Amino acid sequence: MGHPSLDLTNKTAVVIGGTSGIGLTLAKGLAQAGANVVPTGRRADLVESVSKEIQALGKKSIAHTVDVTNKASLQSLLDAVLKEFGSVQIMVNCAGRTKRTPTLNVSESEWNGIMETNLTGTLLACQVFGQHMIEQKYGRIINIASLSSFVALYEVAAYSASKAAVLSLTKSFALEWARHGVCVNAIAPGLFRTDLNASLLDGTPRGNEFKVRTPMGRFGQLEELVGAAVFLASDSASFVTGTSIAVDGGFLASGVNQ
Repeated sequence: MGHPSLDLTNKTAVVIGGTSGIGLTLAKGLAQAGANVVPTGRRADLVESVSKEIQALGKKSIAHTVDVTNKASLQSLLDAVLKEFGSVQIMVNCAGRTKRTPTLNVSESEWNGIMETNLTGTLLACQVFGQHMIEQKYGRIINIASLSSFVALYEVAAYSASKAAVLSLTKSFALEWARHGVCVNAIAPGLFRTDLNASLLDGTPRGNEFKVRTPMGRFGQLEELVGAAVFLASDSASFVTGTSIAVDGGFLASGVNQ
């Protein structure tokens, strides 16, 4: 039996962007830690199938799509979850997009699209779910930051700027909502190979450089993010807010590695 304050039984978690990659892994990990989980995203077919996976783990779920760039859509998601579960204790923001382009050539539409999903989407989701959590005087919000919240990664300036801003926003919410029992933190994943970035990493000089710069000498396995998420989602994290946990194989600590 695990430590009781890490047990998420009888808690409800909403994972936005929870149908693939990091979000999917965290949705399943939170369910395994005891939570009822609502994994959501834009595609109804994926939302449906991942909700069934959560139920197969013995936890309750509902299938409801969401567009993170639309506040009314987020409100409708919250309403559906409240109707089914009564309250939400945990919300994880995993919706994200990126594109590699030399910064000189980034178009306004590419910039705005990445900012809208990664930054404004995080703002809107925190506003909608944060309001409910403030009212119930309890909440755990986990945003997904990035190594690029701290250091520049080559030719992904829009993504990096959005993720630096997500970390800043995390601190702002943490500061304002601490008095209401709502903890807002971020996880900063190092290099995890997902469908989103596989083409940038597999057998490329960039992928190789990431491995050289990571003291552990490898990419992370998605399951290695689950412990940090379970901790931040739990009662154990009651005095932890406004911070980020880097799960990066030592990348941010790394200077010269040999």
